[in-house]
Amino acid sequence: MFEIFVIAFGLGLDAFSLAVAFGMCQKVCTLNTRFRLSLSFGLFQFFMPLVGFYAGLRVARFTESIDHWIVFFVLGFVGGKMIYEALSKEESETMVDISRGVPLLIASIATSIDALAVGFSFALLKDGILFQAVIIGVIASIMTFVGITLGHRVGRKYIAKPEVVGGIAIILIGFKAFLEHFLN
Repeated sequence: MFEIFVIAFGLGLDAFSLAVAFGMCQKVCTLNTRFRLSLSFGLFQFFMPLVGFYAGLRVARFTESIDHWIVFFVLGFVGGKMIYEALSKEESETMVDISRGVPLLIASIATSIDALAVGFSFALLKDGILFQAVIIGVIASIMTFVGITLGHRVGRKYIAKPEVVGGIAIILIGFKAFLEHFLN
């Protein structure tokens, strides 16, 4: 039981980091926005281990060879776009809301790719997956909500251009995923 909470916390860290960056960049961060992002990240963190578990080793070999590139480029693009928009917009303009549509889908997938690999490992261990996936999804959802709230409260109060910091943080998350592939 302890191990699954540690795994869930570790998987939730990417979602938490992205949520903090997102929260920092929002002038207004409604409860609805927080719930939408938290629900999406939590659902993807729930479903990815299930997909990984049932996909088997054949798909794992394919995913392992490219997942780091996908995460690196997607998060690099999102972070770079955030930095570009922050530096080129007028102070009164608001930032694009990544808690909706395609940006939400991309962020949800990018922060839950590791959960896919965890599902594969559970399949190899011949462990059950449903209970573990529920715990992973709930923890990621809570961490996302807390991250958005924390980022929003800290962001504009202490940082002049939080969008730039958020963009850099998102790029670093992508770079971390890229490096982890080569270090493991």
